[in-house]
Amino acid sequence: MAGERKVKRAIGLMSGTSMDGIDLALLDTDGDAVVARGPSQFTPYDAGFRKRLEAGLADAKQIARREERPGGLAALETDLTDRHAAAVDAFLLREGLAAGDIDVIGFHGQTVLHRPRQALTVQLGDGAGLAARLGIDVVHDLRARDMELGGQGAPLVPAYHRALAAGLPGEWASKMPVAFVNIGGISNITYIGADGTLLAFDSGPGNALIDQWVARQAGIPYDSGGAIASEGRVLSALANRYLSSPFFTAKERISLDRNDFLPPEDHEAGLEDGARTLAFVTAASIEKAQAHLPEKPKLWILTGGGRHNRMIVEDLKVATRHSGEVIIAEDAGLNGDSMEAEAWAWLAVRSLAGLPITYPETTGVKEPASGGVLARGKRAG
Repeated sequence: MAGERKVKRAIGLMSGTSMDGIDLALLDTDGDAVVARGPSQFTPYDAGFRKRLEAGLADAKQIARREERPGGLAALETDLTDRHAAAVDAFLLREGLAAGDIDVIGFHGQTVLHRPRQALTVQLGDGAGLAARLGIDVVHDLRARDMELGGQGAPLVPAYHRALAAGLPGEWASKMPVAFVNIGGISNITYIGADGTLLAFDSGPGNALIDQWVARQAGIPYDSGGAIASEGRVLSALANRYLSSPFFTAKERISLDRNDFLPPEDHEAGLEDGARTLAFVTAASIEKAQAHLPEKPKLWILTGGGRHNRMIVEDLKVATRHSGEVIIAEDAGLNGDSMEAEAWAWLAVRSLAGLPITYPETTGVKEPASGGVLARGKRAG
């Protein structure tokens, strides 16, 4: 039956823990092989909306059941969905596509609460409303089923990483095991062994701490290219405070919430030293992940916004110099900005086919599990 699956054209929508905007990517896939990676788009959030999202994290702490929307969350969810719809409209117009050209949209929404020990995860976003507005089928709420079956609900991208690893070009194809590292607000790692072994987990802080630090200290959203960090020095005591967290040595790998690690207090560092130290912590956290892998990777492929921070990349190259080679996604012909959005498109097609999207080795789920909720947007006939 697998050979009979049809190739579908899907759009993936991702708004990650950095809360900086909407990543969108087009993908042609049968939910197994990646047939063609299409164009992508980034739609930034304005500063006011980012502040509303950050305030939403505080409101979300009151949530006890997934359907609850305390404080300003209901209005925020509506506005977030509207922004995603507008992003899709703009993309279709730019690419000369119509709604009827798209088979399905994979819609992540915005995570505002993630508590795996309580099997509670909340992503703002009205999947049914998005489908109705665009006239395109939408698969959403892709994390909940995994948590119902005992999983962490994250990470969900690893299965897509394995599909990409199967198609790595040239010299990179022989460098196995390979580790994909997505440095978003939180960093996560996907390990793919030479025999196809798949293992994935959150490795620790990513960009979120750096973003919060420079926003508070300098009023800017992120440290572009690691420029601020490059002017500072690593404060060993501060770095060790983060790296001594029991999270890094615990045998059980858990998925992180944005608030599990918090930025330094104002008195603990100056702007540059704080940014430099947090970049070091991000790289060191990734290196520490090797202790939980069957083998040290021969190749590290960096994706997500953090790959642009040259201090993170340099620190990771130093930390892994005796094991593997560190490259950014583009070196292997991939798109490190749109990869998660591509994954959400791929996962949506897998969901439609009833194929697994999470595995015991990636989320701790009891058995390979599919997931997602389908909201119909197309009218019959």
